Amino acid sequence: MSEQKPTIKVPDGQSRFLTTRQMAPNEKGFVGFETIWKPFQKEVEYKTPKQP
Repeated sequence: MSEQKPTIKVPDGQSRFLTTRQMAPNEKGFVGFETIWKPFQKEVEYKTPKQP
């Protein structure tokens, strides 16, 4: 069996609407990535149009 190698920390990935972060390894040694999405558009409160 192979020995476990120390986990290398990967820097956060940045793009226009997306950020990825490396997660801590689980009990099996799997290292995943957390994905954080930024909103594509902002929501504006609806206002009823004026009556003619």
